[in-house]
Amino acid sequence: MSMFGNGDTASHGTDGGALIKDSTDASFIADVVETSKTTPVIVDFWAPWCGPCRQLGPTIERVVKDAKGAVKLVKINIDENPAMAGQLRVQSIPAVFAFKDGKPVDGFMGAQPESQIKAFVDRLSGETDVEEEANALVARGQDALNIGDAGGAAQDFAAVLQIDPQNPGALAGMARCYLLSDDVEGAKGLLADLDDTARDHVDVKSVLAAIDLAESGPEGSADNAELIAAVNNAPDDPAARYALAEALSAEGQMNDAAEHLLHAIAIDRDWNDMAARKLLLKLFDAAGPTSKFAVEGRKRLSSLLFS
Repeated sequence: MSMFGNGDTASHGTDGGALIKDSTDASFIADVVETSKTTPVIVDFWAPWCGPCRQLGPTIERVVKDAKGAVKLVKINIDENPAMAGQLRVQSIPAVFAFKDGKPVDGFMGAQPESQIKAFVDRLSGETDVEEEANALVARGQDALNIGDAGGAAQDFAAVLQIDPQNPGALAGMARCYLLSDDVEGAKGLLADLDDTARDHVDVKSVLAAIDLAESGPEGSADNAELIAAVNNAPDDPAARYALAEALSAEGQMNDAAEHLLHAIAIDRDWNDMAARKLLLKLFDAAGPTSKFAVEGRKRLSSLLFS
């Protein structure tokens, strides 16, 4: 039965008949695995009762036809053919898998806009430079983070990780999304298995510094009233300034923390083995070396040290 209710694969149109077909569990190996050894195959798992499937179906068919033979589309009704969906651990539909050289290589779940489906097909057919696309998505995700759109950023980073699960920029960006949700453990877990090369990536080093700051605050720093009072009582005490800056940095209040650290350095640049300077540099690392905060902060630090 076709998802459009007439059960006739010819409804896909004569121009797409050879590119789009309904399949079954029994013919999956021939229609998908074997065919993908010569032409990439997209598998769309759907069901007649699924609203998002009805939304996705016409769009993905149109994009496949527009690709003019670069990929093929196989549609499987999971109500009638549940076996392959089970083997691929499909938990919700629509679920789309891309097969190439006999193996699943990419996929997504849920209805997607046509632009993302086209990008998906272009990756599969080799029309897109995957590395270039990943870099563009990471950059867009970082821009979203900069304006406070953590949800949009997470979508972009997740899209990159579908393409390249070990992409350091995307992993670092996703970890920052976790931090914005106060999920320090989630951020740490995401980066736990990175090798030394990935850990040396500038974005990863930056978010690792941010994680370290989030964990390094003194116990009970949620209420900073006593620390603020200590600074007010002794404004030229670098220890008081440092203690407050440490608490503020653990809460993500980098600008306020930096002001207190710069003040402490101005009072005594060598206090406690240059502790204020070291914490300030860690703040710069956490914000990112090219961030406005880091660039302007380093200028102010240099003016203090070399005046």
